[in-house]
Amino acid sequence: MKAASANLLNAIVLIAAGLYGYFGIAASDGTHSLTALIPAAFGIIFLAMQKGVANHNKIISHVVVVLTLLLLVMCIMRFVKVQDWVDKKYVFLACVISNAVALIAFIGSFIEARKNRKISNG
Repeated sequence: MKAASANLLNAIVLIAAGLYGYFGIAASDGTHSLTALIPAAFGIIFLAMQKGVANHNKIISHVVVVLTLLLLVMCIMRFVKVQDWVDKKYVFLACVISNAVALIAFIGSFIEARKNRKISNG
């Protein structure tokens, strides 16, 4: 999977997970947690940076990788903290898988770019 495709897929999954976490999962007192929108906010940021990722802009790509890694760590921490396999845990699982796939795709594209640079430089 190419980095741009992985970023787009990750953004869509994060937005969907964040919106479902906010609107679909209510606390025991019926309130909604604003922190559930954190993945959606990251997804919107990733969508905004999509053009730079697709055009192989190094700075934008590295920023997206750092944010993806940060969100992956946050989602893993929350995934481990939720004890029961309820909706909340599945939302975090989707975020973990999506971020991991995107991170692997980014690392693969960085390795490929470095190989191509070495070949072109002789």
